[in-house]
Order: sequence, then structure tokens, then C-alpha cells
Amino acid sequence: MVADGLRQWAKRHPAALTGILSVVGYGVVLGVFLVPSFQALFPDLSRSTIDLLTHAIAVVNSVTIVTLALGWYFIRTGDVEKHRAAMGTSFVLIVTFLGIYVPRVAGGGTKHFEGPELVTYAYFVMLAVHILLSILAVPIVLYAIVLGLTHSERELRSETPHARVGRIAAGSWLLSLVLGVITYLLLNHVYSYTY
Repeated sequence: MVADGLRQWAKRHPAALTGILSVVGYGVVLGVFLVPSFQALFPDLSRSTIDLLTHAIAVVNSVTIVTLALGWYFIRTGDVEKHRAAMGTSFVLIVTFLGIYVPRVAGGGTKHFEGPELVTYAYFVMLAVHILLSILAVPIVLYAIVLGLTHSERELRSETPHARVGRIAAGSWLLSLVLGVITYLLLNHVYSYTY
């Protein structure tokens, strides 16, 4: 009964739920960077654990690129159920990413990129775009997910902006992830870094 009531509320107020979830998500991530008492909730990590978590994040993000691309492909071919499954998997993967990223950032140090000057500029531009898109994509992705979870296929097509919002969400999310994986490869495998 309570779950049905929450679902109905979410269906009637998808923007409000998106706002609440966005604030919680931003709060957790910003807390890791800005609030010492929040950082203290996580143990200091060894260098090998930091490296392991960094590689795990890259794997999760790479798999998410594949599931997002599949979701996009499936909806373009009209296979709504496969689209729903791929996008749901993508959302689970991004939550998994956060579950790895937050303790990694809270308990680890910082890697500073060491590469040729021109590559360094390109690296920081890609990193900046990745971070900006990551920040901007959160409410758009959440809104598309909330609509997808609370509305029928007919409602999504005729009564909501799900298709338009979904294109923006998937496009910005995909670009952010691709840039994140490229900067990960440059930092951890192509060039070097100082810790």
C-alpha cells in the first residue's frame, strides 16, 4: 500500500522526486570533497586499494557505455523491453559507480597527470567537460529514469517528454563516460602521474 502510494506520488510529481534525488546525490558527492566529518566516515585507503578502486570505476564506466549504447539502439529499433532493461542496467551501474567512487575519493589521495604539454591541455579539457557533463546529467538522467519507472509505454510516448529528455540524458551521459574512460586511460596507462 505504501509503495503504491509512493509510486503514484512519483508519477504525479516526477520533477519533485528528481529534485530530491539530485540534491541527495549532489550532497553525497560534495560531502566527500568539502565536509571533513563526512570524509571521516570512510577509512584511509592503501595505494593498492586506491588503484584497484580506480580500475573498478573504469570497468563499471566502460560497461555502462555499452549498456547505454545498447539502450539507445534498442529504442531506435522499437524494442521497448530491451531498451528498458538496458537503461535499468545502466542506472544500476551508475549507482555501483557511486558506491565505489565515494569511498575511493574519501579515502584516497590525488593523482596528478604527467604528460607532454599539449596532451596535458587536452587531458584537462576532456576532464573538465567530463566533470561538467557529469554534474549537468544527474537531474536529466534521473528525470528520464523516474518517468520510465512510473509511466506506461503509452504514457511515455504521448504524455511525457521522456523521449526528448532521454535523448539528452543518454547523449550527455555517454559523452561524459567516454571522456572519463579516455582520461582514465591517459592518466593510468598511457602517461604517468604523481601521487
